[in-house]
Parts: sequence; C-alpha cells; structure tokens
Amino acid sequence: MGPNNFLARAYQQLPIAITVEGANILTRCLIIFGQGAIRSHPFVLKEMHATTELNHRKALCDFDQAFFAHVRFFMSNKIRCLTSALTGGHFTRMPEKAAPELHRYYRAVNHLSCAFALLTDLSMFVLGGSLKRRESISGRLGDILSQMYLISSVLKRFEADGRQRDDAPYVHWSIQDALYKAQLATLGVMDNFPNRILAFLLRVTIFPFGAKYHAPLDALSGQVANVMQIAGESRERLLADTFIQGEYGDIISNCEMALRLLPKFKAIELRLKDAVHSGKLAPIPQNLAAMHDWVLHATLSGLINTEERRLLLDYTRFVNISIQVNDFPKDFSERNNVERRQSTDANLITN
Repeated sequence: MGPNNFLARAYQQLPIAITVEGANILTRCLIIFGQGAIRSHPFVLKEMHATTELNHRKALCDFDQAFFAHVRFFMSNKIRCLTSALTGGHFTRMPEKAAPELHRYYRAVNHLSCAFALLTDLSMFVLGGSLKRRESISGRLGDILSQMYLISSVLKRFEADGRQRDDAPYVHWSIQDALYKAQLATLGVMDNFPNRILAFLLRVTIFPFGAKYHAPLDALSGQVANVMQIAGESRERLLADTFIQGEYGDIISNCEMALRLLPKFKAIELRLKDAVHSGKLAPIPQNLAAMHDWVLHATLSGLINTEERRLLLDYTRFVNISIQVNDFPKDFSERNNVERRQSTDANLITN
C-alpha cells in the first residue's frame, strides 16, 4: 500500500460496492427475468387482464383472442428455432447493411432469441407462479437475456464506430464468449427442467446436433491481449471517456506515456542490436542510473541522435516511475503520530 500502488484502492472498493449496492444475486435471479417476464410478454399480460374482466362475454372474447395468438406465437417460435438450428440460421433476417464477417453472429443471436422465447413460454406454462421462486432457473433465463443484450450492444457499437478492422478481435472475442455463456445457461435450464420429456424435446428443438457455440480460442484471446497493449486509435476507442490526469506525477499517466513511446523505443533497440553484438555498445541496462550512462555512451559514439537520446531517457523515466513501489520504515505510523502530536503541542504553545 502507498501512493505508487494505484490499483490498491480500487481493489479495496470492490467489496464495498458489492456490500452497498448488493451482490447482484437479486438482480440476476429475480429482477432481470422475473420482473419483466409477464409485462414484456406480448400476450401473457393480456390473458391475465382478461381473467379479471367483469364482463363475462368481453372477458371470454379477450382471453380467446390473446390465448390463440399466444399459441401461434409459441408454435412460430418452435418452428423458427428448429429451422434455424437445422440450417444454421441462413434463412433468418438480419440488417441489410450488416458487416458480412458478422453475419454468423446475427444468425446466432436470432437462434438464441427464438430459443429464449420458447424456454420462457414453456417455463411459465409448466412452473407457473413457482417460476419466480425457482431462482436458479429464472437466473439462467436472465443470463440468456443479458448475454443477448451484450451481443446486440457489441454489434451495434462495431457498426456505429464504422466497422474498424482493428476492433475485430474485441468483437469476435466478446460475442463468442457471450454466445458460449448463453448456451451454458440454456443447457442449464433444460438440464434442470422438472418435466424431463419436455426437456428432451426442447434440447432436440434448440440444439438438435448438440452444443454449437464454443468459448473463444486461446489464439483469439492472445490477439485481444496484443491489441490492448498497442497504442493507437483502437486502444483509444476502447478507453474512450476514461479519465487520465496527464501529469508526470500521476502513475497511470506515466504508464500511458511509456506505452506510447514503446514502439519507438523498440525500433531504436532493434537498430542497435548489431552494435551490441559487435561489442561497440553494452546491452541495455535494467536500472535508471546505468541507463543514463549507457545513453550518453551511445550518443557520444554517434549511434543515436539527440532526439533519440531524449526519447530513450523519457521512456526509461516513465517506466521506472510506473514500476516503483513504496518503501516505508517499520515505525512509519508511530513516527507520523509523534510528529503530529509535536506539531499540535507547538501550535498550542504559540497560541
């Protein structure tokens, strides 16, 4: 702990946020799906209102209209879900101007949407009012909905940002991860569905060939990690609206400034490799004091110019500040208390 440990306070604040705002268990298991399942459904709320209608004839008419529309809706979703699963979603609709490389993701989220609607209707039909109390099932249904929302957000941002090629690793990783998690939640609902016959029929309808979505490969994760570490427009878009103080004394700003100089530093290092191998120049030292002497020697030898000398020293200084930790004496707290008491006593005597 200390001023140089810029991550420590954020790490300490996480449990506080969870304690104050809640651990999101209630949100996941009850609110996301449970609170909206009835009100967001196109027909269930109409059916419920029809049962409370005092006019018997109107109630019967309203209920029949909503009920048979509900049946058509259910059968339509079932057929769409099975067709989408069998054909890979090639006959599903998607935005006309969608990026061609993302068509498979649009088809996948359409398939998941049909599956979610099908699971919702059957869960409400089989479990009824107990669905809200079965928080594991309603929580998984909420997970499916949340992951579809995330996929939609990623697709929309990619289009809104102008389909930036450098952002492709983020898009592919995010969507593949969300699809995989949504699939796990879907399988979890079916594995724990109380009616095992319906659970089997659901599995055959939604995943007739077995699970089809996979977690992002390590190679893709490596691409994402590499893009994150390269200063440029892609990283700037990822960090949009992130506050950076921009002062030399700020640790995060020093990290950012070191990152921006890293490509130029690597280019100089690569150019000087021959001089190091031939013995004209020692290998780059690993501490700040020795680095100053090394840069001075390289400058006097004519291997680097004044601008490169300044860049090497700036990069070294930023890196050194970024990696430093605080070192406090064992009696640091006690010494501070003594100094504070002495200062207070001196002020009292003066007054």
